[in-house]
Amino acid sequence: MTEHIQRIGIIGAGAWGTALAQTWAQKGLDITLWARDPKQVAAINADRVNDAHLPQVALHDRIRATNDLADAFDQDSVIIVVPTQYIATVLEPVIDAIPDGMPILVASKGIEISTGRLPSHIVSGFLPDHPVGVLTGPSFAAEIAANLPAALTLAMQETQQDIAYQLCEALSTPHFRLYASEDMIGAEIGGALKNVVAIACGIAHGKNMGDNTRAAILTRGLAEMVRLGVAMGADPRTFLGLSGVGDLTLTCNAMQSRNFSLGVAIGQGGRAHDILSQRNSIAEGFYTAEAVHKLAQSLEIDMPISQAVYETLHKEKAIDYVIKGLLGRPVKVKE
Repeated sequence: MTEHIQRIGIIGAGAWGTALAQTWAQKGLDITLWARDPKQVAAINADRVNDAHLPQVALHDRIRATNDLADAFDQDSVIIVVPTQYIATVLEPVIDAIPDGMPILVASKGIEISTGRLPSHIVSGFLPDHPVGVLTGPSFAAEIAANLPAALTLAMQETQQDIAYQLCEALSTPHFRLYASEDMIGAEIGGALKNVVAIACGIAHGKNMGDNTRAAILTRGLAEMVRLGVAMGADPRTFLGLSGVGDLTLTCNAMQSRNFSLGVAIGQGGRAHDILSQRNSIAEGFYTAEAVHKLAQSLEIDMPISQAVYETLHKEKAIDYVIKGLLGRPVKVKE
């Protein structure tokens, strides 16, 4: 199949979608990059730069922007990079225009609030006969676009591992390494939960609570990630890999992370809605916190850090009150 993958559609022209487009265009693939805004499309095609999201990168000539969804899906393979809450909105009008059997990868990270579905489940719900995979792992867009080395996970069902290996070969470059996995649920839970934990780490950093506190939050956040993942059918070993602790470590320790930086601003006294209204990009952890709150309740899972982030973001409880509640939890012998 790899010899037939020459044309890639990328649905979402944010920083991550643009970085993927640049990476694969440099490999020699023909990229159709979809953006909703016609002005953004025209600017990308005319100026060869995505000023709104990745202004420092001169875009390759093999990248062509469009705001025609049917055009973007008429490819050899498609990567979906729109925010998780909008995946269904994007897919619904073009279902009949998508070529039969075309593999689709989801690079969005999050959980649909209204249904509790993971991104791959949203796509499979619309396109049950298509091979669907997950592309996730530790990756800042600016570094990917600058050809700095990175390794990610490409997860597909066990019965589709031949396709996963072929996609890894087709989409890997000397600087962008993809590793196949059979655990789609684990890969997606890792990608979703790390954003919530990153907000918590950012809040601690913003309040000058020290490195020890951030390490404790990161570690206990990983335990919550595993707890939820296993309850949903994931392999716990997945969370020790790139899509688990790898992505978590990156996102919880750098201001490049939209979620960590959101937490820092909140820790310094800002309100989430005010901070987000001033940005041109989405911090997925804001939405994932609400989705995780609902899942934890329905599955009866104890997730105190995720719950604390939810209460801070969506209930606007005072940070000091939430932290006091975390510190006042009963001491346990086991982790």
